[in-house]
Amino acid sequence: MKALIPQASIERRILSIRGHKIMLDADLADIYGVSTKRLNEQVKRNRKRFPEDFMFQLTKKEKEEVVANCDHLKKLKFSPVLPYAFTEHGAVMLATVLNTSVAVQTSIQVVRAFIKLREMTATHKELAHKLTRIERKIGKHDEDIKLIFEAIHHLMTPPQKSSRKIGFRREEER
Repeated sequence: MKALIPQASIERRILSIRGHKIMLDADLADIYGVSTKRLNEQVKRNRKRFPEDFMFQLTKKEKEEVVANCDHLKKLKFSPVLPYAFTEHGAVMLATVLNTSVAVQTSIQVVRAFIKLREMTATHKELAHKLTRIERKIGKHDEDIKLIFEAIHHLMTPPQKSSRKIGFRREEER
């Protein structure tokens, strides 16, 4: 039996396309221990199990971008076939239709990788929100400090001498 793939290796294969976290058919085939051709055959035989929110096919432009950005996918460059992208649910459904012992065991790792990624994303959003709040506070403090310095500078400037004349003035002069 094929040894399970390290979790970090699976996590590196999760990509973001069309606002979804996905894994490509070639990567899933490798992880599940089958050929990409066999994987896609099983998908076609069980098409009803893979709605659009579980799986979609990449466009030519998306494929070119993925090949350009992912070194391990260079072999797809000359393939005339557009790869399929599977969401977390699609990856799990693949394990059920492939029905090999490696696929069943590895699907658990794939799900854990997607969950870890989702948790990391949530943590980053929370940190970004906290940072925004701190920036607002600091911005307000900066304004307050600027006003304090202006007041100090105003107090430090010597008073202007009055140009009043000494003596009495008549009513008409006032």
